[in-house]
Amino acid sequence: MKITIQILLTVLIFIPFWGINAQPVATDFVPPGGARLMIQTNGTDTVFLAYLHDLWVYPRNTFKNKKQEEFFWRTVRDVKKTLPYAKLLSSELNIVNMKLVSLSTDRERKKLISQYEKEVFNKYEENLKKMTINQGKMLIKLIDRECERTSYDLIKSYKGNFSAFFWQGVARVFGSNLKMEFKADGEDKIIDRVINLVEAGQL
Repeated sequence: MKITIQILLTVLIFIPFWGINAQPVATDFVPPGGARLMIQTNGTDTVFLAYLHDLWVYPRNTFKNKKQEEFFWRTVRDVKKTLPYAKLLSSELNIVNMKLVSLSTDRERKKLISQYEKEVFNKYEENLKKMTINQGKMLIKLIDRECERTSYDLIKSYKGNFSAFFWQGVARVFGSNLKMEFKADGEDKIIDRVINLVEAGQL
């Protein structure tokens, strides 16, 4: 999907322990289960330190009909397919932005963006082509969630007004919209729930 390709271009919780004078030190101790842990000593007391993922608790899913259940599991599938790409884009944009700031001329910046565009095409084009139209729409929403900017705004920032307008027109032809925003408290409430569970390894 050309649209998706263009879009792609452009907590851990720490367990607190008491002890003002406590000093965390590395340990070679491997408890049952095989996880290597840190320890913290406070006088004669030794406490193991561990990191845990967030644990999300939601009401039990109750589906009114088969169609609603299929929609939920299709959402799970599409989130798992597209979320890694949205996170990748957010991470890559941070790297690109740092490089752009270090450049002194617009010509150098355009050259960097063009070079980056080619590299992403070569690396991800085949995988992105396999996405369905619905997964492309999902990716657009998740990009807004991860980057806090719509796909339209991202393209406009890096490629200019004309490119943003052009790709918005193409997106419209496929029934999509690059200006879509992620609304966690509104229409995307179920998607947000699925994302939280997927990120926590609970789904």
